[in-house]
Amino acid sequence: MRSNKAHTARLKHQNKSVDPFFASAIFLFGLALGSFLNVCIYRLPLGLSVVTPRSACPGCKRLIAFYDNIPVLSWLILGGRCRRCKTRISPRYLFIELLTGALFVACYAYFGLTLATLKYCIFGFLLLGLIFTDAETKLLPDKLTLPGLALGLLFSLAVPVHDLASQFLPGFVNLPFSADLAGRVLSLVDSLLGAALGASFIYGTGAAYLRWRGMEGMGFGDVKLMAMVGAFLGMKLTVFTIFTGSLAGSVFGLAAVLLVWVKRTQRFARRLANAQAARRRGWQSAQMVYRYYQMPFGVFLGSMALLAFFFGNQFLNWYGRLWW
Repeated sequence: MRSNKAHTARLKHQNKSVDPFFASAIFLFGLALGSFLNVCIYRLPLGLSVVTPRSACPGCKRLIAFYDNIPVLSWLILGGRCRRCKTRISPRYLFIELLTGALFVACYAYFGLTLATLKYCIFGFLLLGLIFTDAETKLLPDKLTLPGLALGLLFSLAVPVHDLASQFLPGFVNLPFSADLAGRVLSLVDSLLGAALGASFIYGTGAAYLRWRGMEGMGFGDVKLMAMVGAFLGMKLTVFTIFTGSLAGSVFGLAAVLLVWVKRTQRFARRLANAQAARRRGWQSAQMVYRYYQMPFGVFLGSMALLAFFFGNQFLNWYGRLWW
């Protein structure tokens, strides 16, 4: 199995040119899948089918005509409102369609016209669905994470993960296979190890938090999300995702607590003559928010996983050079 350097060199060679025709086609395909992703984000948390019935206006309940369901264009032409009842349609629909299209083009530009592009387009599609579903409902649907886990394992047989098992096991274990088959087996092992690491770390952290605080900090949705991430990315980039996701979540949590403290202090200051008492009451209120607010941690893990398959290896190489 080729080393990471050889793999990176091959990808760089493929990325020298981006065909405008393929890029445009991939972008349009991404827009269409982004429209479908909006359906998934709305329906999966409600336990509804994403296939039937056809999309309908949440206001007047009438089915949306095909010419009003064209990605991006329909939202812009209608001004973000239903044609009949003028119910407002969230800009989130437009944003996700554009984001999915842009992500697909970025995968093509980075990985070339290869199976790796297909792999990471699917991975990105699943991550976007999970990120926005978690942000809106605090749920990570099994219908995205579990098929994603299976797909990550299957793709490891066709698109090498190039992780620890592939790098170190051949020096210690002689597999009774051809070189190509041995490489695929080791890639699958890397994928399995990544899934196990991601799931076990989040599960262990959640169990420790439950024992420490007496309340659930992470659900099984986060565990299954990180199992999926590990299957696609392998152990090293799973560690990158967990570390950067935890850092991003901590920064967000701290910023939220400070914002609540400032807002509540200003509110109490209007009723209390003592500024110190107002700050104390504001801080007590902020602590209550910190204790009971359910942070959508999947948003941060999913966002960092998106960054991981583009920039994770570069970051790890840079970080490794600082210590060697």
